[in-house]
Amino acid sequence: MTEINEMNLYKVLARKYRPETFKDLVGQTAMVQTLQNAFEADRIAQAFILTGIRGTGKTTTARIIAKGLNCIGLDQNGGPTVEPCGKCSNCTAIIKGNHVDVMELDAASRTGVDDIREIIESIYYKASSGRFKVYIIDEVHMLSNNAFNALLKTLEEPPEHVKFIFATTEIRKVPVTVLSRCQRFDLRRIEPEEMMVLLQKIAGSEGVNVSEDALRMITRAAEGSARDATSLLDQAISHGGGSSDAKHVRAMLGIADRGRVLDLFELIMQGDAASALNELGSQYSDGADPIVILKDLAEITHWISVAKITPDINEDPTVTPDERMRGVEFSKLLSMRVLTRMWQMLIKSLDEIAVAPSPIMAAEMIIIRLTHAADLPPTEDLIKKIESKLQGASKGKNLETPSKNMGEHVNSHEIFQPKQNNASNLKVAPAADEGIGILSYTKFEDILELVKQNRDVKLLVDIENGLRLVTYRPGYIEFTPTEFAPANLAQRLSNRLKEWTGSRWAVSVVQNGEAETIFEKKEKDAKELETEAYAHPFVKEALVQFPAARIVNVISKKKLEQEAAIQALEEVDNEWDPFEED
Repeated sequence: MTEINEMNLYKVLARKYRPETFKDLVGQTAMVQTLQNAFEADRIAQAFILTGIRGTGKTTTARIIAKGLNCIGLDQNGGPTVEPCGKCSNCTAIIKGNHVDVMELDAASRTGVDDIREIIESIYYKASSGRFKVYIIDEVHMLSNNAFNALLKTLEEPPEHVKFIFATTEIRKVPVTVLSRCQRFDLRRIEPEEMMVLLQKIAGSEGVNVSEDALRMITRAAEGSARDATSLLDQAISHGGGSSDAKHVRAMLGIADRGRVLDLFELIMQGDAASALNELGSQYSDGADPIVILKDLAEITHWISVAKITPDINEDPTVTPDERMRGVEFSKLLSMRVLTRMWQMLIKSLDEIAVAPSPIMAAEMIIIRLTHAADLPPTEDLIKKIESKLQGASKGKNLETPSKNMGEHVNSHEIFQPKQNNASNLKVAPAADEGIGILSYTKFEDILELVKQNRDVKLLVDIENGLRLVTYRPGYIEFTPTEFAPANLAQRLSNRLKEWTGSRWAVSVVQNGEAETIFEKKEKDAKELETEAYAHPFVKEALVQFPAARIVNVISKKKLEQEAAIQALEEVDNEWDPFEED
């Protein structure tokens, strides 16, 4: 069998340029400073836990710590250090991953208590060739609860020659009992400025030419992950045949030119639907993903919105000077209400793509919707316009005075709420155990309240839909049933009233009753309210501005006051709880 020389095998950039010392770590200054002070003062913790998003260097940092703990230096007499030599036997073995005293465990594939038991049984044996036995457990949050519990005692009081290093992307899934026994380090996202410098350094070391615009795109796509950035750079170099520019990266990532996305954004804000659709189609023909285009529009909307409040965001190095200038211009011209409306429409529209026949069809419909919404005036401007028209008309002639049920004057800060017709304050019917007789139920509405209090929904529905009241007095009810009334309605109503009031009720059925049912009365009142609402001058003018609009619901001011009064009732502290223990 032919032996393959390892030196001739290609190593991806993410592995080739993996940091070997703390100085090589990018963007983690606070953690490096803490570890450096700990090593110099010989205050090295027994366990570390490293957390952060993917690709920020958690596993790499764990290996550097392992090298620093076991490095003996070129003179074979060195101690723990934050600057491992990388040349001694311990360092080289850890770099190759075959050091006998540095064990790496992938908790994603070894989650059980038996795997942890192997560690517990081996920790009491001293290190064979190194100074410390180091256990690196990656994705530690994947361990089972039993595995975590088995590790607790050992983690709290390990032998002096044992160190634990955990790494996880899901710190919230790690039990607090484990966290309390570890020294925690949060590896932060790498800032765009630092990422750009790192990518330029790697490109220079590889002897390839990568344009600055291409590096900006890669940095933006990496979202703070060094591994993602170096992997994308590796792919971009291969895609460009040894070099790379913005065109290659754009085609590789399936994204549109950010300048062209800004052009599309501008066309949408101008309300030019035809030109916006042509630009979308052109970007799609050039290989841009419609979903990515919409996400870029949302990102630009967010960027411009934030720039209106914090102009410092325009110093982002991933943004070109031309883009920065256009973004500043947009932030001055567009109001926050317009930007917020576009953001909300884009976010909701992205959910629609999943059920659309095709992404490009969904994107086109979204663009059409956005361009039409761009022409809509702000709500406050529309209300001022309506009010000015009403005031001008009132100077020329007296406006038709709305009926008394239409409520008080409506201004731009109030919702039009006409009052409900003939709404009476219903008296809450007393319960039987309060010692009050049936004479207290003076109106039929009191009976309805009694049914509601006892939560007999079926009986309430039958009364409202099937009962035309003919005669009512306390203890005596006559009604004519409708076609919706069940045959036993009179008997059920009589029995329930006797049960609730403790007195006998005579409920009988008669013919030819013509009174409205409760349901019919509600329907009639609702129609009257809607008619009065349409007749109100403010609503009339609003419908002129929006011809296709309609009134969906009318809430009377009195009903709102009743609901507010109910919500304002104080809670009863000493209310009996049937589940409360004695």
